[in-house]
Amino acid sequence: MVSNLAYVHKDAKLGENIAVDPFAYIAGNVIIGDGTWVGPGAVLLDGARIGKNCKIFPSSVISGIPQDLKFRGEKTTVEVGDNTTLREGVSISRGTSAVGKTVVGSNCLLMAYSHVGHDCRVGDNCIIGNLAGLAGEAKVDDWAIISGATFVHQFTRIGGHSFIGPICKVRMDIPPYVKAERDPLSFMGLNVVGLTRRGFEKERIDEIHNIYRTIFLKKMNISQALEQVENEFKPSFERDYILSFIRKSERGIIRAR
Repeated sequence: MVSNLAYVHKDAKLGENIAVDPFAYIAGNVIIGDGTWVGPGAVLLDGARIGKNCKIFPSSVISGIPQDLKFRGEKTTVEVGDNTTLREGVSISRGTSAVGKTVVGSNCLLMAYSHVGHDCRVGDNCIIGNLAGLAGEAKVDDWAIISGATFVHQFTRIGGHSFIGPICKVRMDIPPYVKAERDPLSFMGLNVVGLTRRGFEKERIDEIHNIYRTIFLKKMNISQALEQVENEFKPSFERDYILSFIRKSERGIIRAR
């Protein structure tokens, strides 16, 4: 049901069983999937692509113009996956010519007043806490959790299944499966609680733990540590993901406290 107090442009494409509450604003170049709710006062601007069964709470602004000086009005988008919840005051900027789109995956929760900057890529099943912010072109892999009031520098990458504590400044890449806290942001062990909740067996968790002991605690440089991991641990998805992530890191990774 679309409220007669909402503004919906005639060119917007709305799926079935859509609910649009009073004073919501939906521009023309917008696509919304079946079963999505758009709350009162939410704003969906040109380029918004919203999946199925999403919940967009009041005062959210989706597909706003990027806060980036290189933006020249090019046609870009924001893509939000299915079953994602955007709480009050969430803002997601659309892309620039650098990437062309900003992506938030499926089954995510973006808490109140969080921000996703232009050209970011947020994977599936991620949580971004209240007041947290991602600067432009940051990447967040699946199942990562960013706690409240934490700020992520542009171009930074956050690995899957990682947990970042509250009120942190993320200046370097966060490898997968780890817990990171304090200032300067440091490796604080594995995200054991998260891994256990997601069904990782103890043997897998122990293997990941031993890999990171080699990387962080044996007083080798990163290249030496990665070579030792590759030689001493059998190939597995987790081992190969960690090796690939660190070797491709452009900003460098956090270190142990």
